[in-house]
Amino acid sequence: MIGVLAAFEAPTTKDFVWACWGPSLRIGGVTICLNFITFLVLLGFLLFIGFFFFALRRPRIVPGKLQILAEMGIQFVRENVAGPMLGPETDRYMPLLATLFFAILFWNIFEVVPGINFSSNSRIAFPMVMAVVSWVTYNAVGINKHGFVGYLKFVLFPPGAPLALYPLLVPIEFITTIVIRPITLSVRLAANLLAGHFLLAVFFLGTIALLQGGWIAVFTPISFGIAIVLVGFEIFVSVLQAFIFSILTASYIGGALAEEH
Repeated sequence: MIGVLAAFEAPTTKDFVWACWGPSLRIGGVTICLNFITFLVLLGFLLFIGFFFFALRRPRIVPGKLQILAEMGIQFVRENVAGPMLGPETDRYMPLLATLFFAILFWNIFEVVPGINFSSNSRIAFPMVMAVVSWVTYNAVGINKHGFVGYLKFVLFPPGAPLALYPLLVPIEFITTIVIRPITLSVRLAANLLAGHFLLAVFFLGTIALLQGGWIAVFTPISFGIAIVLVGFEIFVSVLQAFIFSILTASYIGGALAEEH
């Protein structure tokens, strides 16, 4: 049993810290360089662009397998994300929502790719960038629709509320709509991928440790079986989180486009 404990190295937050590959640039206390994390971001971006380029560069009436897959993905975003939230404005915001959905999905899925087993979205910086894009978009849409003062009135003064409650409602609406939304968008995505990484690491490393533990190796199939189940679960989570992020963005845009009451 002591040998098992010695062989097992639990995953830590150091799993999320990677050294620079090659030269680096330091600006204002921030080091900019290429490392494993930025490599995954670039790789996911290239795979995302490459997939749609090769799938749709020569669309056919009778589509091939790659074109069918791309069209099914776009149709899924249109019918289940953009359409229900934006109605007649669906086509206008489809490029943004489809980009968010598929970019997040491609970055998430690295979590279960052998040899990588890590998602750049488990680092808060990258979800935060996408959350800021979402935040800027829905606020810009609301200001364009209602005007700056009109948008603030639309957001901060919910119709039908008693006048006496506005001193309480205004700061609550400001915090929840203007401040909290980008934070919850980014934290939700990063936290789920971070937790997934630790779960997979624990059970796969545990499987290796059990194999080195003498009689306790009889429990190896249990640990390995749980690890395989978690791989399937993480694939589901990868798709689900891409869906949640994009549909919440669509709902925020739809809310900003709503008519005043």
